[in-house]
Amino acid sequence: MEHILGKGWQIMPAGGATGEAYQAKYEDQTLFLKRNSSPFLAVLSAEGIVPKLLWTKRLGNGDVITAQKWLNGRELKASEMNNDGVGRLLSRIHGSSELLDMLKRLGKKPLTPELIIDEIETNIQSEQECPPKIKEAVSYLKMQKNVIHHDKKVVCHCDVNHNNWMVSETNELFLIDWDGAMIADPALDLGLLLYWYIPRDSWAQWLSVYGIELTVDLQRRMHWYIVAQTIQSVFWHGQRKQTAEKEYWYNFLKQILRESYYIN
Repeated sequence: MEHILGKGWQIMPAGGATGEAYQAKYEDQTLFLKRNSSPFLAVLSAEGIVPKLLWTKRLGNGDVITAQKWLNGRELKASEMNNDGVGRLLSRIHGSSELLDMLKRLGKKPLTPELIIDEIETNIQSEQECPPKIKEAVSYLKMQKNVIHHDKKVVCHCDVNHNNWMVSETNELFLIDWDGAMIADPALDLGLLLYWYIPRDSWAQWLSVYGIELTVDLQRRMHWYIVAQTIQSVFWHGQRKQTAEKEYWYNFLKQILRESYYIN
């Protein structure tokens, strides 16, 4: 990294799951550097969804380094996910033809219910035993997969955790960490966000800011995707021997499965 920036720069890890992100400081300048970011980052920057992309450089070994403006700000708190700005930004993301066109050019194919079920069943096969509620949940997903098909596919972030929402000192809101982005039913993002953060009696109001109504069809689709995502969370934490987290998501799965009997 040092030979790209020149002498005097201080480079340190910036956290993140991949270990490929860095903070670079020199006098009053601070950059966010990342190794091998997707070309998708340029469009996200142009749309104002992530902090501004300053430059991209290719190393001799083929790695690509991107530099973004360092964001002086903070993560949103879970309680702040009900803010209107979150709904408006997610609506703009889902409605962006530029983002969708770029993901298609990068070779992304739409994520369908069938593909999600196939991935879950692959995970089940790698487990020594499958807990009963997982089996019940998979049966539910298979039974409902034809009911929840939705023709309109958009760019979904797929991890709308409050830790990925950043607000700057000047109150600009960004959604970061796009490595898992997919082309999918917008109900995937909406279901995760509403079930995780928004009180049920506030769903209709939150969605009105986003720009749609809370219909029975939307409820079915959101519920399907939150069940699927929760199964994956159980497997993810289990594979990493994170027992407490695995138990949390298994209990959450039991809770949301009960709701399937009340969505008409």
